[in-house]
Amino acid sequence: MPPRKDPDASASVPAFYGAELRFKREAAGLTLERLAEGSYRGVSFLSQIERGERRMPLDLAQHVDEKLGTDGFFQRRCEDARKARQGGHAEYFADVAEMERYAESIEEWAPMIVPGLLQTRAYAEKVVLTGMPWLRPDTVEKQVVARLERAGLWEQEDHPAFWAILHESLIRRPLLPPGPMADQLEHILAVIRSAQGVLQILPETTAAHPLMMGMAKVMTFPDAPPVAYTEGLHSGQLIDFPPLVKDYRRSYDLLRAAAMPPEASLAMIEAAVGDFRNGKQPH
Repeated sequence: MPPRKDPDASASVPAFYGAELRFKREAAGLTLERLAEGSYRGVSFLSQIERGERRMPLDLAQHVDEKLGTDGFFQRRCEDARKARQGGHAEYFADVAEMERYAESIEEWAPMIVPGLLQTRAYAEKVVLTGMPWLRPDTVEKQVVARLERAGLWEQEDHPAFWAILHESLIRRPLLPPGPMADQLEHILAVIRSAQGVLQILPETTAAHPLMMGMAKVMTFPDAPPVAYTEGLHSGQLIDFPPLVKDYRRSYDLLRAAAMPPEASLAMIEAAVGDFRNGKQPH
């Protein structure tokens, strides 16, 4: 058997954090299975934390400190490791961006803008500059690149099952000029088809519907409980309280029922691409 390859603790703050977790666990004589017991997280989840690949949630840090007798060390330092993984994302979204890569399924409701996982560079730049026109150009570029890099999960062999529901107004009231908007819609079609995802359009004529108060994202995982995420202009909330997550999932199911069928939704987007290419307003 080849020797075990330990992570380079000097590579990053998360790598140092993970290496310390492995050291303390092994010093306590515990396997990953024993440490995971009672935490509601899987062994693979803990293993990825030890390799510096995944963040340590606060509740898991508390569990680890209690089992290892580490006097609150991992609880105190999990926020430092999380911030170090932030990259070009807003602080409130950094955890969500990391979770996407490990999700088993992602369900998105997009009432105002195209979801980040489906955005082109032109669309991402417009969203960032519209929301925060005061940002320096280098900061804008950092945020745009971070947003586009999230789409790398579509190259994973085991990428998440994806379901997106978009409001029809995203097509009827385009954020970009006709050419770039046609590119954006074609990109959506390409991603959905290559990822074998599902896309639905909620008609503009649907005045009342579930989740009409704003965007929502629900993610499930093979080794951790599901979470929901909602977002406003300059803030976001990651929700892991099981009864509340269950309510979001039920609301999303009702929204599916109110939306157009997937085939008709893709046909609407294809027709809009043709209109934009011909300089027409989709109707």
